[in-house]
Amino acid sequence: MADVRSFDALVAEGASVPTEGWNFSWFEGRATEARPSWGYARSMAGRLAGATAVLDVQTGGGEVLDFALQAAGPDRAPLVVATEGWAPNVAEATRLLRPRGVPVVASADDAPLPFADGAFDLVVSRHPVEPHWDEVARVLASGGAYYAQHVGPASVFELVEYFLGPLPEETRRHRHPEHERAAAEAAGLEVVELRAERLRMEFFDIGAVVHFLRKVVWMVPGFTVEAYRDRLRDLHARIQADGPFVAHSSRQLFDVRKP
Repeated sequence: MADVRSFDALVAEGASVPTEGWNFSWFEGRATEARPSWGYARSMAGRLAGATAVLDVQTGGGEVLDFALQAAGPDRAPLVVATEGWAPNVAEATRLLRPRGVPVVASADDAPLPFADGAFDLVVSRHPVEPHWDEVARVLASGGAYYAQHVGPASVFELVEYFLGPLPEETRRHRHPEHERAAAEAAGLEVVELRAERLRMEFFDIGAVVHFLRKVVWMVPGFTVEAYRDRLRDLHARIQADGPFVAHSSRQLFDVRKP
């Protein structure tokens, strides 16, 4: 149900909410997103229980890893390390994961992983900015696994193109699962399983749209309320008249092995 508060009040709220971490609980009642059928966080917990040395790449605020560690319980891997590239998330992840004995290493998303060759028997990642397959292959031990949920092609593009206009086909196909499969294989890895799903999203008020675009900054690069106020106002009127704005996220599951 659309929020009946004024455009200015909703936008001001969406613009003021802190964006650190990957906790999306603020969106409850304001926006929804269907979840992939494979239940990544819980299935990751099963992998943690069977590993000895684990690396979580681009952990965000550490929320998914924290959940998986709790679900794995005492059977969790004895060594778990996380990396993160955005300074506010490094602090948030450290706060959350340090009590669980997990060090968080500040490492730029596009930099080589700061670990020795073959250091881990399991590498996990939820929504990496870009999967660096050569680096994953390098830090995995022989027989090790990469288990990750990636953002797929044209994710939430209904919203992106509302603000940016139609995007070229090349951009729409970026992150295509078969392209990523080929890149993984080129790095010497074997793709054991690859699944892809598109999932319904709904935005019930313009404040939720503003907060989402501030939090997921690569959707509309350089987004500010001031730059897009007219489009935001039009979208607010549309939501008020027609109901929630519908988009679709794109998710893909990679279960990969190093021979």
